[in-house]
Amino acid sequence: MIPVKVEKISYHPSSRSYAVLLKEIGGDRLLPVVVGSFEAQSIALALEVVETPRPLTHDLICEMIQGIDATLKTVKISDLTDGVFYACLELDGADFGFRSIDARPSDAIAVALRMNTPILVAPDVIEEAGITKEEIKVERTLKAPEFTLEDLQEKLQNAVEKEEYEIAAKLRDKINEIGS
Repeated sequence: MIPVKVEKISYHPSSRSYAVLLKEIGGDRLLPVVVGSFEAQSIALALEVVETPRPLTHDLICEMIQGIDATLKTVKISDLTDGVFYACLELDGADFGFRSIDARPSDAIAVALRMNTPILVAPDVIEEAGITKEEIKVERTLKAPEFTLEDLQEKLQNAVEKEEYEIAAKLRDKINEIGS
């Protein structure tokens, strides 16, 4: 298993999703794991060591682990099947011994950060889904589509017919700008 750390959380406006970038310790590869907005927020709070007035779900999980006198040994991201990552929490407790509990990677990461537990990734997962920093598209400049004056006038007419007056006003301004 390859030890990783959370490098950063990235937001992608086009898909309205977040990705946690896990960087291999002692290596160059990154593993982007797409997570939901609540999980991204929870991971960010754990990274910044922010205390909340009431426990969040991941705080509650940590309290439960400690409450049963168990230790979270590791978090493992062990598989990637059909684009879905699989993870587990590996617990060890005096009363119940060793247990591996299935978890979503986002939840496992959030708990691991709170409990200062190592995060490990299977080599084949890094091999399949890992990327390098050079492969990350940091910033992409998108060129605005070119429309003819006729196209814009047609779009304006459609917007007025559909009573989409804000769009119509913007199109009118664009038409005036081109006409000047």
